[in-house]
Amino acid sequence: MHSCPICGYPKLQESPRSISGGGSYEICPSCSFQFGVDDDDKGCTFIQWRKAWVANGMKWSSKGQREPKDWDAVKQLATVVKKKTPAKKRSKK
Repeated sequence: MHSCPICGYPKLQESPRSISGGGSYEICPSCSFQFGVDDDDKGCTFIQWRKAWVANGMKWSSKGQREPKDWDAVKQLATVVKKKTPAKKRSKK
């Protein structure tokens, strides 16, 4: 299994990118990004898609695959988006 680099969904069947760099054409059932189409053909970055998915409420997007019972979009997203911690201030000597 592979993880979606946009939303963190952990059960993609294929790697989003092959070793040669081509898109898998798999559609993430969580955020609906299609690798090789939305990025390569339509020019959308992972960050742009992630921002739009979050802005739209991080809803499960697949019509053909049911949302897992224990699915938590916030926890899933946390696996790819690391919270930035403020840098410690240096004390002046």
